[in-house]
Amino acid sequence: MKLGTFTVLFSKMNFEEMLDHVKAKGIEAVEIGTGCYPGNAHCNPQELLENETKLRAFKKAIDDRGLTISALSCHANPLTPDRSFAEESHNLFLQTVQLAEKLDVPVINCFSGTPGDQENAKYPNWPVVTWPTEYRDVLKWQWEEKIIPYWKDAGKFAEDHNVKIALELHGGFSVHTPATLLRLREAVGEVIGANFDPSHMWWQGIDPVAAIKILGRENAIYHFHAKDTSLDQEHVNMYGITDMQPFENLQTRAWQFRTVGFGHDMKTWADILGTLRVVGYDYVVSIEHEDAFFSADEGFTKAVNNLKQIIPQEPLPSLWWN
Repeated sequence: MKLGTFTVLFSKMNFEEMLDHVKAKGIEAVEIGTGCYPGNAHCNPQELLENETKLRAFKKAIDDRGLTISALSCHANPLTPDRSFAEESHNLFLQTVQLAEKLDVPVINCFSGTPGDQENAKYPNWPVVTWPTEYRDVLKWQWEEKIIPYWKDAGKFAEDHNVKIALELHGGFSVHTPATLLRLREAVGEVIGANFDPSHMWWQGIDPVAAIKILGRENAIYHFHAKDTSLDQEHVNMYGITDMQPFENLQTRAWQFRTVGFGHDMKTWADILGTLRVVGYDYVVSIEHEDAFFSADEGFTKAVNNLKQIIPQEPLPSLWWN
């Protein structure tokens, strides 16, 4: 496996300064945002697609430092009722797929998106209960009329460009659990897989090791985010896991994103990486830092140091003693 990072946390640095910084910390692969939620501080896909000279310079800057691109990330919501943002999200997806093909990047990271509850809806709707039955009806309509049709077309486009789609299982979006990922994958095909992030499993009450085994049986993990979560049971009792307080409310939130090792111990993280290896994932472990307790660089550095202790860096060995 290679140790990587999602470079949007260093968006205030210019591109080459960012590459030098993460390289000096021991990073081997970069995951780069192309727009929408992650922003495009380090990669403007339209500009690179239209200018071959800039594209070559972009790739050379990465190659010269001995780095690779693990994924291009266009997290957005192409299914939102907000037509302007849906169009922006969709166009960014198309550009990101085309750019990934030109850069020989095998996977792009996305969100599945969340539709509204009807054609004339104003906002996305995320049903999470089956009663009252209106929620069940909304969910059925969303999947049959919006989610599956969109991703069938998007999946075909990605396949035509030799790129796989890794959807992050993120609360608030239609694909947020192993079951919803596998439902979409069954409808669309193996072009769809997971950008697996344990932090989103923990707050939903899902054991990441068990989830990796479930998805691993289907060879459905295409990328991995290293991010932790801490839960405060006293505040879970008060607010539940769907706590709607801002992340700034450090004293009362039910759960918080943490840097690796500050929500769960390193034995837990070693089990996660070991299970990834068991199911055949031997790609990049990409640090995503969203820890409100640490600055960007401090949280990132602590994650690097913790993961270096446990990440398998050499190929799976033969059993020399057997």
